[in-house]
Amino acid sequence: MNDKSEREILLSIRDLHIEGFSDEKWNGIVHGVDLDLHKGEVLGLIGESGAGKSTIGLAAMGFTRDGCRIPKGTVVFDGLELMTAGEAKRRELRGSRIAYVAQSAAAAFNPAHKLIDQYSEAPTQHGIMAKSKAEQDAVDLYRRLRLPNPDEIGFRYPHQVSGGQLQRAMTAMAMSCRPDLIIFDEPTTALDVTTQIEVLAAIRDIVEQFDTAAIYITHDLAVVAQMADRIMVLRYGDLVEEADTRKMLSHPEEDYTKTLWAVRSFQKPQKPLAGAGEMPIISVERVTAGYGKSVMVLHDVSFDIHDRRTVAVVGESGSGKSTTARCITGLLPPIEGRILHNGNELPADFRKRSKDQLRQIQMIYQMPDTALNPRQRVRDVIGRPLDFYLGIRGKEKEKRIHALLEQIELEPSQFIDRYPGELSGGQKQRICIARALGAEPQFIICDEVTSALDQIVAEGILKLLFRLQEELKLAYMFITHDLATVRAISDEVVVMLEGRVVEAGPKDVMFTPPHHDYTDLLLSSVPEMDPDWLSDLLEARKGKSMAPAGN
Repeated sequence: MNDKSEREILLSIRDLHIEGFSDEKWNGIVHGVDLDLHKGEVLGLIGESGAGKSTIGLAAMGFTRDGCRIPKGTVVFDGLELMTAGEAKRRELRGSRIAYVAQSAAAAFNPAHKLIDQYSEAPTQHGIMAKSKAEQDAVDLYRRLRLPNPDEIGFRYPHQVSGGQLQRAMTAMAMSCRPDLIIFDEPTTALDVTTQIEVLAAIRDIVEQFDTAAIYITHDLAVVAQMADRIMVLRYGDLVEEADTRKMLSHPEEDYTKTLWAVRSFQKPQKPLAGAGEMPIISVERVTAGYGKSVMVLHDVSFDIHDRRTVAVVGESGSGKSTTARCITGLLPPIEGRILHNGNELPADFRKRSKDQLRQIQMIYQMPDTALNPRQRVRDVIGRPLDFYLGIRGKEKEKRIHALLEQIELEPSQFIDRYPGELSGGQKQRICIARALGAEPQFIICDEVTSALDQIVAEGILKLLFRLQEELKLAYMFITHDLATVRAISDEVVVMLEGRVVEAGPKDVMFTPPHHDYTDLLLSSVPEMDPDWLSDLLEARKGKSMAPAGN
């Protein structure tokens, strides 16, 4: 991250105001923000949910989401005022000179088209190169981004590659026209730590190789420390503080910035191990499972989850964490092995389980945006399990919905009739928690439930889950790639690699050396608040495999 502040300014934003329409009026989202970005510079935008980071990033492209407007301010890209340039001119710039890398690559790709066809679309439509040339260029960029089998991976569909591979394919697609500016909107949020290292290194290399300017939006302070030359801290649509990355990390001036630096202090008390005669809530016994006969994912997986305890299951993308959850819920019947609930074997297929067996095991998903029906109000989302599992209707149902909203710390009168699109990320995840609680389960699978949330909101969700566990006597299986979350919430830890359990035990034992080699790899891959951390790590690992193949 060399000093690039003397270079020519590529993007200049002045007095930017952005409003969103809700409650039959326009409400401020961004309030008079100024921003300068020099050619070849990487600017980090950080702040909690609702700070306006993504909204400003989109405005840098001359774009606003539906229901938003820019009533005041200027956005000048390489001398062109985007707000008055006209939609045709802005569309000409997008994809060619300004590119966008979304948070969720899985949602951003068209599932019906191969990766290489989607890569080739922008350069061919903008007349930069022919399709055959674009395909050759794609292979070259796939190789630079260290994707496996670069000559062949482009001919796969999005669902046929891992999350880390898809995120790198999206970065390659953004680079297809060699843009002057890329907006990276939380590009590694949903990735495990080992895959994140690969993606961060690839993004940094590609930006430096092509001297591309970038706006890097994230809530992960340790990540932005590795990527940005300069950092802007935002809160509620206002600029709080701006400085060179090293200065910002070592000497933040504003109290809010210091608070951001100090988050993730929560750590629940660790419960003692279950007694010898204590019956597990859930037992996974020697489970082997896969998708079809040719794709085996789990190999002889076994572990127990006891009453009122949290077992964190960690491992890289493709290690089998979510597949194990699918076996427990009956969505994927094991080829071998069995799942026990309170000592009783569950039918392998959920369709053969009783309604009460289904009720006792609930799941909270990683992406609340896709887990909630956008056409259903909060009352409908939370009310459905009350009706389906418990037969609660009428006034009793309404009363129970109100109680559940209070339980997740949302005011019923303000939220019960909102649609998911009117909620923040943290509020949506709370609604997903309430929906799971509505079934009155014994056991909840939390699948990466904080990975898409900023650190302040994530800490609030973890505290909420801990409180609910104590009050309702719940057991959790917590699937995560975030080792800070593991430290905060777990009692026991199960480490998975390539479909096998490689290490398991109480949390305090698992974080104390010596570790299994793979656990060491996970622990060493957690970013630190040191701008030199990634460079030092890559240098130390030079000549070694940073992560098992396939990420």
